[in-house]
Amino acid sequence: MKAARLHAFHTPFAIETVPDPEPGPEDAIVRVRAAGVCRSDLHIWQGELAWVGIRPQLPITLGHEFGGEVVAVGRNVRRFVAGDRVTVPFHNGCGRCPQCQSGRSNLCDEFGLYGATYDGCFAEYVRVPNADFNLIHLPDEVDFVTAAAMGCRYMTGFHAVMRGRVQPGEWVAVHGAGGVGLSAIQAAHAIGAQVIAVDIDDDKLEKARTEGAAVTINSRREERVFKAIKQVTRGGAHVSIDALGLAETVFNSVRCLRKGGRHVQVGLTSSAEQGMVALPVDIMTTGEIEFIGSFGNPHVAFDGLLRLVAAGRLRPKALVEREVSLAELNDVFHRMLRFETKGFNVITAFA
Repeated sequence: MKAARLHAFHTPFAIETVPDPEPGPEDAIVRVRAAGVCRSDLHIWQGELAWVGIRPQLPITLGHEFGGEVVAVGRNVRRFVAGDRVTVPFHNGCGRCPQCQSGRSNLCDEFGLYGATYDGCFAEYVRVPNADFNLIHLPDEVDFVTAAAMGCRYMTGFHAVMRGRVQPGEWVAVHGAGGVGLSAIQAAHAIGAQVIAVDIDDDKLEKARTEGAAVTINSRREERVFKAIKQVTRGGAHVSIDALGLAETVFNSVRCLRKGGRHVQVGLTSSAEQGMVALPVDIMTTGEIEFIGSFGNPHVAFDGLLRLVAAGRLRPKALVEREVSLAELNDVFHRMLRFETKGFNVITAFA
């Protein structure tokens, strides 16, 4: 099969012919029909996530967002057969640990990541370990490009809105209008929230408006972002989601909340901060502000997400900027490095 192989960090992918994967007893092999190119792939390509334990052994095939068809299953797989249309969460679960057993597979004690723990989906075929637990059937109404668009950023933004317990009519501030931020904006708007989008790029803010943001703030032109949000909302946001992970956005997200507000942290910080950022603890304490972590989307929550997508209530495909070929992957990464992408890029041609 054709696959995009990474042989050294910060170097171009090599499009190579490699052996097709074979399923183990619990595995499935999926023909990849669409694969999303995520900013997390870029961070892995740069070797930037090593401080959180994500540094794959090279060479490896990256990619963790995909939709496709099952072509083979191991002898112990019972829930899936060849021909099934499927997707996966980017985080594989073991299905046995206390987290998986309690419905929090996104926090699996034996967490696995396509394109880091094992080969990912920038290839014609991908192996899915523990297929009965990790594969998810696609409704007929959900096509492969939509499935790929959901695989990391969209489901993460959706889960962040759920974690924030967003209610209709509430003010929700979203810091960062990239893939995760736009997904959260779309999901919060679908619930009936009033959304404020914050970013430094006017084009991304315009896209945020099309996805449901009622107010946009360019943080390059607004010196005190949290004060601007408090003015618009007459007291502060009910929920604020940091989709970036910069020290500045974490601070602004917490400070823009009203008393009793809920901050949802989605973006991981860089290797420079390694998770250590300053917080206004006294204000959080006296205002009873909640700090909520949010990671991925549990397997059990996919059914509800897919129902909303199938019904047209949520539209991940609207965030797809371009469909590209595997041969164009290096170009997509260069555009991401220059912050020139305005949505999801999805690989749909692999040969």
